[in-house]
Amino acid sequence: MTPYDMIKHHLSTAIPFANHVGVVLTKVADGEAEAELEQREETSNHIATQHAGAMFTLGEAASGAAVAGALAPVIMDMRPVAANAQIAFTRIAKGKLTASGQTSRPGADLLETLRDAGKVAFDVTVTIRDEAGETVAEMTVNWHVSAKRK
Repeated sequence: MTPYDMIKHHLSTAIPFANHVGVVLTKVADGEAEAELEQREETSNHIATQHAGAMFTLGEAASGAAVAGALAPVIMDMRPVAANAQIAFTRIAKGKLTASGQTSRPGADLLETLRDAGKVAFDVTVTIRDEAGETVAEMTVNWHVSAKRK
């Protein structure tokens, strides 16, 4: 099992709300992650499309997994916090959705800043696509990471 597989496994159980919504992490790599969400009655809205809150949760989960992948060597000792997020819903979303997250800087750069400054702030961009590959939402999450408080 690779470190990225271990992170994916850990995150799959560590975030109760994402689990409740039904988010499934499918990929974690250095500064990249993917997650999926099947449409169910519980994730749907009044017009039978994916609920905006479920889509936000999917995107935030993919962004957090990208953070964990970028900071893999030290992530268990870190305290990542989503400081703010913006999402644009670009079209109606139905069926299974896939969110792809990418850090704004390579993991090595983030680790260097973290070592030098003791903290780092950066963005993760997320694209959410439907089963046809059409973009249904675009999101940016700003993350602040520092060492865990003792």
